[in-house]
Amino acid sequence: MSNNLKLFFAIFVVSVFFVSPLLIAAPAHADRLSDAIAKTPQGAEKGQIDPKAKPGWLGIQGAPSPSLILGFFWAIWVGWIFSTVGAFGGIMAGVGHITVFGLANYGKAFKDTSPVLNKLMTDSIRVSNQWLVGLSAAISSLNYYKIGRLVLPLGICLAIGAVGSSILVPIMTAGKISLKVYIGYFGLCVFAVALVLLWETLPAGQRKRKEASEAAKAFEKSVQEKNIALKGGKRGVNITRIGVGRVIFTFYGVEFSFRPIIPVCGGFFIAMIASFIGVGGGFLFVPFLTSIAGLPMFIVAGTSADTVLVGMIVSIFTYMVVKGTVIYWPLIGVELIGIFVGSMIGPRTSKYFPEIWLKRLFIVLAIYVGIRYTSWGFLGYSIVPPF
Repeated sequence: MSNNLKLFFAIFVVSVFFVSPLLIAAPAHADRLSDAIAKTPQGAEKGQIDPKAKPGWLGIQGAPSPSLILGFFWAIWVGWIFSTVGAFGGIMAGVGHITVFGLANYGKAFKDTSPVLNKLMTDSIRVSNQWLVGLSAAISSLNYYKIGRLVLPLGICLAIGAVGSSILVPIMTAGKISLKVYIGYFGLCVFAVALVLLWETLPAGQRKRKEASEAAKAFEKSVQEKNIALKGGKRGVNITRIGVGRVIFTFYGVEFSFRPIIPVCGGFFIAMIASFIGVGGGFLFVPFLTSIAGLPMFIVAGTSADTVLVGMIVSIFTYMVVKGTVIYWPLIGVELIGIFVGSMIGPRTSKYFPEIWLKRLFIVLAIYVGIRYTSWGFLGYSIVPPF
């Protein structure tokens, strides 16, 4: 069996295993959404459901009907950016569901007329984001592992910590968060991370990552001069020691190490925030791995994807099976195809982008998204376009 067929088969098996219980549970959980719709005032006014209108998002009459073509191409972008930088895919998925498809504007109208429906819509957006990131993380993890750019022991340690909070947060918050609150904290977290990454690109931040920069330069050099032997004669990630107190590995001859307890704790708190916002957490795992672990961006993407995958599986299952969150399958199905395309392209193109430019791309996007949604959530309007 070829590598491509093995990859497809692995993704298929994972998908069937985790999607089946969700589809079986869906009819029972749909009653929760139906009850909320039935209790919402009817009419053509804002915050009401028009019984004469065509069904749209979540089967609600008069709700927006997202373009499946736009959803496909937007998902390609989401898959590419997540698989390239190991982060920001969930943020871009959120931007699509919140703004591009107009779901948040529609849902916010029910804040006073139907608070329960408003909160169910919030949960639906959160889980929809996670579906896209989960598939991208699965593909990216396999791809990066095959090309030696995933530190598997580190990813496992992060994932161990992430599992607990990926169960705890959905149980505690599902059905309780309004769209306005969700959007505000969504933006606040993204903006905070943008500031951290901006500091990393400045001289003071770069001095603290001397070893990571050395490994990144070695990788870039190897792309340009493919046959040059590098320090130590070993390419990619090579695990040299695994212990309870410390794990040691090399990347292109540069040695790195970490204490397992640190990523376990980091994974727990990062996944807690990420699960609340409804994204993968790559936007937090990336600065954690680059700033605290001191790793180069070229292996951060793969390791982050591996951790995000575990968190997404647990969080999606908890939201949908345990708490009964409903999503709009026509849009999600098309988006998952786009995610597959973008995620296959990302790892094959990221090596041609210098590390500093990958970070700067992430910073620009994070600052814009952070300002927009923080102001929209806490002030009630956006201070940057579109207003």
